[in-house]
Amino acid sequence: MDRKKYWELSEFLINAEKEKREVVRLTSEIPDLTPEQAYRIQEELVNLKLANGHRIIGPKMGLTSFAKMQQMKVNEPIYGYVLDDMLIESGETVSFSEFIHPKVEIEIAFFLGEDIEGPSVTSAQVMSATAYVAPALEIIDSRYKNFQFTLPDVIADNASASRVVIGNKLTPVSSLKTDLELIGAVLYINGELKANGAGAAILNHPANSIAALANMLARSGKKLQAGDIILAGAITEAIMLANGDVVHGKLDQLGDVSFAVRD
Repeated sequence: MDRKKYWELSEFLINAEKEKREVVRLTSEIPDLTPEQAYRIQEELVNLKLANGHRIIGPKMGLTSFAKMQQMKVNEPIYGYVLDDMLIESGETVSFSEFIHPKVEIEIAFFLGEDIEGPSVTSAQVMSATAYVAPALEIIDSRYKNFQFTLPDVIADNASASRVVIGNKLTPVSSLKTDLELIGAVLYINGELKANGAGAAILNHPANSIAALANMLARSGKKLQAGDIILAGAITEAIMLANGDVVHGKLDQLGDVSFAVRD
């Protein structure tokens, strides 16, 4: 596949996002698309956004539960990127018409204080390099019809990235009284408990996810940088959103984060 084809496929996905419309998954037309090629498409997609004046906030991880990896028949997570136009202030209201078929997940955001460069990065190194952690809600919104895709499809689609809400409280890692794997999380929609879990749902420890990311990036000569804000992955299953929903997430020690969806 040549550079022009990668660009065409990335533009196809960006246009679907802009126009808020479902499209057929790429592998319906290119059944032999590989994960490596999909990351090339993702890179072109991100570069198109950068060329339009946006900036990268940091990477985001996906497929960070062992059950999900088994379901997708992979042995490592995937990653995408959060850009500045995806950020929502906690407590803010977003328009439902901005999405195709949005779902929400509760996560932990890592604020890096130091660079992390693989390979062979460990969770201990991640914790040492992390300045703060914060509660986060991610709105994922696959551009594919009926939210159905294969592994290369979701990688190319920037891991279904759409919006991110980060709580206002930043907790220094040095002040944590409980290890992140034991941090409990609850997700409420319209005051009703929809999902709950603990940090261990993310590869047994959220820092394992960041370490895996650093080691994957090292294969292409990239590294995590001080100042990056990284989403470690979902603690709970993704919950479908509806117009009028008010979403509230809470993580032990880390605090609250919320947003509403209305037109």
